[in-house]
Amino acid sequence: MTVDGKALRMRRLSRTGDGKHLFVPLDHSVSDGPVSDRSGWDSLVRAIAGCGADALVLHKGRARTLLPAALGDCGLVVHLSASTAHAADTDAKVLVGDVDDALRLGADAVSVHVNVGSATESRQLADLGLVAGACQRWGIPLLAMIYPRGPRIADPRDVTLLSHAVNIAADLGADLVKTAVPADPARMAEVVESCPIPVLCAGGPPDARDPAPAAAALMAAGCAGLAVGRRIFTAENPAVTVARLAAVVHAADPRSLSESLTPLTTGAA
Repeated sequence: MTVDGKALRMRRLSRTGDGKHLFVPLDHSVSDGPVSDRSGWDSLVRAIAGCGADALVLHKGRARTLLPAALGDCGLVVHLSASTAHAADTDAKVLVGDVDDALRLGADAVSVHVNVGSATESRQLADLGLVAGACQRWGIPLLAMIYPRGPRIADPRDVTLLSHAVNIAADLGADLVKTAVPADPARMAEVVESCPIPVLCAGGPPDARDPAPAAAALMAAGCAGLAVGRRIFTAENPAVTVARLAAVVHAADPRSLSESLTPLTTGAA
């Protein structure tokens, strides 16, 4: 029996083996600035990895700073796209790494960002297709982070647009897709149902102190997981936030969990 490398790596991206995923992107240091000072970086990584995250998402240079022991059973996704908040067009993502870089770092997967409706959409789609081909050759999973964003997009949380976006990811060769939550989160089930590959929801309500109840509702809608970064690394206690979200993602019955979650106490953001 032959061993499929992509299947093995996909298995490592779900620590409990249930096919659900809690990814924690820390790639914001390129787009927006540092997520932690130098002295707090290792403790942040250990808190995230040790409290239940299935994978960290990092750029290649930052991944080189990881201490292998800090990851433990947590997977590594190397992000290949970038832009900064200071660009003339912040939606114009470009490739800054390749699959070879990720494999040399021991990554379990790579990710590529595409903004559908942006001025440079055609180039970003071409980049996604090229990376997907390399991932297929090397047996490494591809996460597409794809959003309706740009001058041609009236409502970036429109269900029809989100359904189109996730299907673009599937058609161009992604194994997992991350996208935004609709304006009405209950309609996330329609986006999930439209797509043949697992759908992860990005972030959480920016004004919600505790993201776990909303996360439970999204998992109950059929999502394959969550990709939560800023809500974790800006939390008062990242370890507690990760643990709560991991419990939601890997719950056997997220519907009943959403009704039984106890509120966070003061100091456990």
